[in-house]
Parts: sequence; structure tokens; C-alpha cells
Amino acid sequence: MIEQRGMAMPWAVPVTGVDSATLASQLYAEHRLSLVRLAVLLVDDVASAEDVVHDVFAGLLTGGKQIRDPDAAVGYLRRAVVNRARSMLRRRRTARAYSPPDDASPPGPDDIAVLGEEHRAVLAALQELAPRQREVLVLRYWSDLSEADIADTLGISRGTVKSTASRALAALEKKLGDS
Repeated sequence: MIEQRGMAMPWAVPVTGVDSATLASQLYAEHRLSLVRLAVLLVDDVASAEDVVHDVFAGLLTGGKQIRDPDAAVGYLRRAVVNRARSMLRRRRTARAYSPPDDASPPGPDDIAVLGEEHRAVLAALQELAPRQREVLVLRYWSDLSEADIADTLGISRGTVKSTASRALAALEKKLGDS
């Protein structure tokens, strides 16, 4: 097991004979779309979500580690996407604090065609939730993860996942009821 900055990474081990680039390519081909979907729901735009996923895979390849267990690597990738999305949102918040607000451009015809009215209302309400609540709901209902997987991905207890999900659903229901 490799440790990086004091954090154990059971998915990586310096094993000779394992082609890390090939495994990373396979992971990319199999899981990129689900990871981009996860990131889109966290950062709220496709281009940034793709950047998040790209950065995660680039870090995987340039980190000098060999992939031992692809199943464990998927969990690592999911967690890395959540963490990278959090970092991106922090940078955005900082940038907004130092720049004047710009006029929001109306959604283009492609955006309107892709999402129905109800879907847009749910996404808008989802974006109004606290970040932790949004993360829990996205991981639970869009990524279809179990409470244990969500707890592991976010580094919180299962009880916190349950209570956060309950509060988030109540807040989401209230926001959608007000619309």
C-alpha cells in the first residue's frame, strides 16, 4: 500500500509487470461518463466537469503509481472527482469575490432542448442546497451509491449521510413546492 501525504491509497501499489497506463485507459473508457455526470451535478457545467475528470485522470497517470485493483480505483476516482469539484467551487467563489458580477447569459437552445422544465426546476433547486447536501443527494440518487459508499467517498459517517440526505430531501421538497 502506498501512502501519499499521510493518506493510505489501497488502490495503488508499485507492482512491476502491471501496465498502469493500460488500466487507466480502461478505467477512463468505462467510467469517464459516469464521473463526468457526477461532476456536472456538483459544478453545474459540462466544460468544468470534463476538466475535473480530466485532471483526476491526469493525476492518476502522472502520480507515479501503479494501479493494483480497478474496483478500488473506481472508488478512489469518485472521491477524487468530488474533491476536485469542491476545489473548483472554492476557486470560483474566491474569483467571484474579487470580480464584478456579470450579467448571466440566458440558456442557449441546446440547453433548453436537453432539459425539460421539471428537470431544470430540480437542478435549480439542487444548486440552492448546501454543498454537502447537494453532494449526498447527487451521489445517492444520480450516482446510485449506497450509504456506505457515500460515507466512504465523502469521508463522513453513515449516520451523517442518512441525516444529511433526510434534511436535503426536505429542503429540496420545500424549494420545489415553493416554485
